[in-house]
Amino acid sequence: MENLHDKRKVYEKSQLIESEIKQNPIEQFRDWFLEASESSVISEANAMAVSTVEEDGCPRTRMVLLKAYTHEGFIFYTNYNSRKGKAIENNHKACLHFFWPNLERQIIIKANLEKVAENLSDGYFHSRPKGSQLGAVVSPQSQIIPNKEFLEKKLKELEKQYENTEVPRPANWGGYIAKPYEIEFWQGRPNRLHDRIMYQLEDLDWKISRLAP
Repeated sequence: MENLHDKRKVYEKSQLIESEIKQNPIEQFRDWFLEASESSVISEANAMAVSTVEEDGCPRTRMVLLKAYTHEGFIFYTNYNSRKGKAIENNHKACLHFFWPNLERQIIIKANLEKVAENLSDGYFHSRPKGSQLGAVVSPQSQIIPNKEFLEKKLKELEKQYENTEVPRPANWGGYIAKPYEIEFWQGRPNRLHDRIMYQLEDLDWKISRLAP
């Protein structure tokens, strides 16, 4: 067994104080996200883990890219027939997680998920590079396939088919908006006395609390 007891660091880059935070968590997210986006050592600030609960009751987590956020919530796109899509269909709750180790920060978001309007999915799909569009058409995401060549052959066929024409968005591909009801902001601090600020939606207002680390 490899001993990892000494794998630790001191967190001391920043702090999270109630008098300095925004009263709305989306605004607080915006401030932190902008800092992460402008950091030279963070390559994909919009990378987030999305956890859903599958039929066997076990959570499943995967990394996706945040593509937009509004006062209503956080938007990402996927195949509706994928494992995550089927899990969301059966249980609309999910957890989103951002981790920016270079800033010693993480954000945990509990939310209800809904499909976005079709025109939004159309707009984003056609803004993607054509190769990405074709990839969405080619891949029966999460399904078992015979081999890698199966996808490559199908991709070449579609490249010829849509060489001079627009690729239609598949009906089973589109966006979700995660509408948050609880958001926690975590800032690493020395001696493991980390700052944890929790926003909880009560009716139409956000209640703010500090959690013990």
